[in-house]
Amino acid sequence: MTIELIVFVGAILFGILLYWRESNGNGMYRFVNKIVNSKALQMKADDKTGFVYQQKFILRLVYVTALFLVLMLIMKFLIPINYTTVSIFASLIVGTIIGTYVATFVLKSGKIIEEKGDSIEDIVSDTFEKGKDFIEDITSKDDAEELSSDEVPEENTPIEPNEKKSARERLKDKGYLK
Repeated sequence: MTIELIVFVGAILFGILLYWRESNGNGMYRFVNKIVNSKALQMKADDKTGFVYQQKFILRLVYVTALFLVLMLIMKFLIPINYTTVSIFASLIVGTIIGTYVATFVLKSGKIIEEKGDSIEDIVSDTFEKGKDFIEDITSKDDAEELSSDEVPEENTPIEPNEKKSARERLKDKGYLK
């Protein structure tokens, strides 16, 4: 189980590295595209598509699986040790796919922050000020409630003359005694 976790984390990092590398240049994909496709079907010069960069999930999965299948076959011939090959193979594929999506998120969020950096600072500072105002309102309402709770009983109790009624008279006033 430990080796699978290590392989999985390594595959995530490999996926991030693979995506980042293809976002900077897709020379290998262009080379394969020139070999496989005819002149009319080859990709345009301004197309930035790579094996994992700007690809749909299914094609990304196919390319990553093919890459690791070739690597596993080479490893089987070089090192004939069989240690849960299927488990490691699956961990590599899933980790690499997750890594490519993590890299997509990081690169896109980095571009958005670069484009809207000033407006994000304004939004955060406005939100911070609104939060301060909200906390001040809450604390002032609590203070007002404490004051009003102290004042309410004093206002509701009628001012009675200095003489107090006896218990018997109070029961008569309420109608409990005749």
